[in-house]
Parts: sequence; C-alpha cells; structure tokens
Amino acid sequence: MAAASMIRAPVGQNPRLAPGRGGGVVRCSLQGAVVGGRAEWQSSCAVLSSKVAALGAHSVNGHVAPPAPAPPQNGAVLDLVPVSSINGGAKNLPQPLRIADLSPAPMHGSQLRVAYQGVPGAYSEKAAGKAYPGCDAIPCDQFEVAFQAVELWIADRAVLPVENSLGGSIHRNYDLLLRHRLHIVGEVQLPVHHCLMALPGVRKECLTRVISHPQALAQCEHTLTAMGLNVVREAFDDTAGAAEYVAANGLRDTAAIASSRAAELYGMEVLADGIQDDCGNVTRFVMLAREPVVPRTDRPFKTSIVFAHDKEGTSVLFKVLSAFAFRDISLTKIESRPHRHRPIRLVDDANVGTAKHFEYMFYVDFQASLAEPRAQNALAEVQEYTSFLRVLGSYPMDMTPMTAGSSSTISSSDSS
Repeated sequence: MAAASMIRAPVGQNPRLAPGRGGGVVRCSLQGAVVGGRAEWQSSCAVLSSKVAALGAHSVNGHVAPPAPAPPQNGAVLDLVPVSSINGGAKNLPQPLRIADLSPAPMHGSQLRVAYQGVPGAYSEKAAGKAYPGCDAIPCDQFEVAFQAVELWIADRAVLPVENSLGGSIHRNYDLLLRHRLHIVGEVQLPVHHCLMALPGVRKECLTRVISHPQALAQCEHTLTAMGLNVVREAFDDTAGAAEYVAANGLRDTAAIASSRAAELYGMEVLADGIQDDCGNVTRFVMLAREPVVPRTDRPFKTSIVFAHDKEGTSVLFKVLSAFAFRDISLTKIESRPHRHRPIRLVDDANVGTAKHFEYMFYVDFQASLAEPRAQNALAEVQEYTSFLRVLGSYPMDMTPMTAGSSSTISSSDSS
C-alpha cells in the first residue's frame, strides 16, 4: 500500500481539462477533502483516472500510457477499482491509476505540465514557456485553481505572477502562497510588451472602447492618450482573454491590449506595437512545486519567507531586519499583508483593550541560499522574535538580462 499512501491527497470535483497540449481551461472549484474509507478511495481513484484518460497520451506525470493495457504479471496495478465485477461494464469504466502514473515527474522541460492563470496567449503562458521550455502549459481561469491543480497532481508545476515593476505586488498570490503548501522552486522575470489589436480591417478611428486587464490599461494610459483615441477603457479579466472576447464576438468597435501572440492566436490585427508607457515594464513570476528544491551555494539563490509577531511596537520588525543586516544579507523585497486570523489587536496604555491596531504578516525575500550558514543563523534569530515563521522557498535567482526583446531562458531550479 505504499503507492496508495503516496497519493493520499485532497480530491475535489471533476475539473474540465480538454485533451491535448494546452487544451481547455481548468475552471471548476477544486476544494479538497481528505479521503477516508475504501469506498471513497474507489470513487476518488475513478475520478482521478478519468482525468488521466482525458489527457490522451499524457499521464499524470508526463509518462505515455498505452490504451487499455493488460495488467502486468508483477502486480504493478493499483487494483483499487474492482471493475471486473460491475455487470459487464468494465470496458466503459476508467482504468485504475498505475505505478507509472505516480512515479516522479520529468525534471525539466519536455512533457512537464505547468499550470498558469489565463487563456492561451497570456503573459503567464509565455512565462511558463520561459521557465520550462517545451512544457505542456495548462490554462486555469483563477490563480487558486492553478495552485490546486499542482496539489491534486493535475499539473506538475505552476508559474504565477507576484509583482510588476509598475503595478507593484499581486496581493492575491501572496495570500495564496500562505494558504497553500506549495514551494517556490524558481523565479522568472518577463518583460511586458503590449500591443493594441482589433479585428482585421478595423481602423483606429472607428474604435469606441479598449478592453484589457486593469494593470495593462494603466500601463498604456499615456500612450493611448497620445494616440488621440477617443475611447472608453474597460477592465477585463486578463489581456489574452480580452483579445479572445473581441474575436469571438466580432466586435468591430472594440480593441484589446494584449501580447502579439494573443493577436496571432485569435486572428487579430495589431494596430500599434509596444504601447506600454515604460519600456522597463517587467513582471516577476514564481515557479511552484509540491516539493522544495535542494538549496545550493554554487549559484546565486534567493529565499522567500513569511512571518508574524504578536508583540507591540516596531522594535520586533527592527530586530528581524537587523538579523539580516548584521550578516550582510541583502533584502530584495518586504511586503506586509493583513493577518487573516488576527486582523485587529485591542490595546491601550494600560493594556486593557481600548485602542485598535492592525495585525500584519510580513513577506521578505533575501539574497542567500538556505545552504549558507549565515542564512541559517539569520532565520534562527528571526524565529526568536516572531510568533510564526515559514520558509516559502529557497531557489535560484533569474539572472537573464532585462531587455524587452530577450527570449533567453533561465536555468531551471529543478535541474541537477
């Protein structure tokens, strides 16, 4: 039963995942629950194996599974679904999961299935391809679905944005990093190159509105004004989704702001290229996995942590930051988010509870590997001052040049 215990993970409702490379968007809520008795295991394995069958030639971890294989003699089949006893309907039932389906995923690139938020043509899809060249990108309609896709073994990795050089932090993903138990195993920085696009034959003078993600609209505000476009700006869920919406509905009075790949995928015509106000517009993505990467010291590493303290005043935060400063560890980011479980603390001069103070969680990135003694000592000191401390990941830094036309790839944190 070692293999059975290996897959004891939350199993949610049946997500829709179309067959083929990048086909379909994982859309349903994947709220998990711990599976209990044998009957529940049988039902759960049937659901999971149906997902495997829907992927066609792709199995759970990138291995190719032959159609309707016969059980091997060595008993490698996880016979959790006794299909032979169900009124002759065995041929129409999903095959049980096999040992091969549960073996370790490919270390890098080919056949690795990577979840991202958005639809094909999104910048997140491009970031996934930069992080894992040749991967099978899986679009998800929400950030949380991408997290859950990795937790439920629907995907092997997730690539999600955490901050933009102009728009700042993407707070939703910082909250999800704390809520879920995935590990940051790498980062990738992607230059953002916006295009104004419309249906073929549409002229800019005929446009009455422009739709895109709110950050994309803000990042192109001055350029759109300088172009003299008298248009209404409307927010949309994501950039590529805006291009898809215009194309699918044949809107000849509407333009979208998205990537050049989105224009190509949805048959749009680029009216203006590179319309972002700042050519240094860059988004940082993190790569997430079920298991952490082993820290090393032979290349630049970054470590991300989150902590909270339950003491009054700013002296605790000063002591935490000093733990890094005294060891010459550079901080690259510090972010505060409201403490969900203790949003407000009531105190006054006599500590009897009349004044209200907000409680925060602090996210910190610093340039050091957990394999370095100075980083280990710093975190040991931080733990003395905090009521909660969690390491989100220690991973290789993205050292690629920050140029708008750069298409080079980073070295994967999963490589040996």
